Amino acid sequence: MTDVSSAVPDRDLLRGYVDVWWQAINDFTELLEELDEQEWATPTDLPGWDVKAVASHIAHLESILSGAPEETAEVGEPDHVTGLMGLYTEIGVVTRRGASPDAIINEIRSAATARHTRLLAEPPTDATARPEPIFGGVGWDWRTLLRNRPLDVWMHEQDVRRAVDRPGGMDSPAARHTAEYLAESLGYVLAKRVGAPSGTTVVLELGGSAPYAFTVDDAGRGERLPEIPAGPDVLLRMDREAFVRLAGGRCEPDPGTFEIAGDRDLAGRILDAMATTP
Repeated sequence: MTDVSSAVPDRDLLRGYVDVWWQAINDFTELLEELDEQEWATPTDLPGWDVKAVASHIAHLESILSGAPEETAEVGEPDHVTGLMGLYTEIGVVTRRGASPDAIINEIRSAATARHTRLLAEPPTDATARPEPIFGGVGWDWRTLLRNRPLDVWMHEQDVRRAVDRPGGMDSPAARHTAEYLAESLGYVLAKRVGAPSGTTVVLELGGSAPYAFTVDDAGRGERLPEIPAGPDVLLRMDREAFVRLAGGRCEPDPGTFEIAGDRDLAGRILDAMATTP
């Protein structure tokens, strides 16, 4: 995904991401505190993960980022795990199976507070530098890491909210950050996943955000357009929740939360290929 905020000085850009992540952490832990023990065992939209597994995953990554040593565990070959990163994230779930909900909440808060304090005291100033520590040997730079953390935390907050039927959090800074971050991938979806021909255009009217427009350039790459074209090949109109469900690879949007216009076959192929994050 292309970071459209690249014109902002690195220190300010990264501090903005830290602020959104910190708010997402607080929102997530406050939600977890509302749940009873039975709700922690509720299955989520994520195959093989209940609420406790989702919270354990966040605790795992935040602990590693705060400086805790990498964890090891025998995870076996669960049916729901695909790829090396899936195996890695399963470690945090396995190592916390015996932990209480309070222990997991406290771990998230403790790790995130330590990291937040350090990021404020020694803020990163070069978005392209590689941070230490980082989980699983991922080779992200500061921009990618700090931009992804609020997305990960907020998406999992929503996984929990859907599981326990506690809707909310759609108007938070992390909600907007996540939706607009995911929207930037639509050009890639159009050009590479769908394979639309050069000159094809798609417009996304996303609730709570300015419209997005993309085309496929002569080299077959998705390109964001500076202006919204009249009569695009496909118009997608949807609220924030419908979009993040689709782009986040979660459940189907509720009826009436999105509309399509234009080439309906192409629109269907775009919707089918839209998921860009697990």
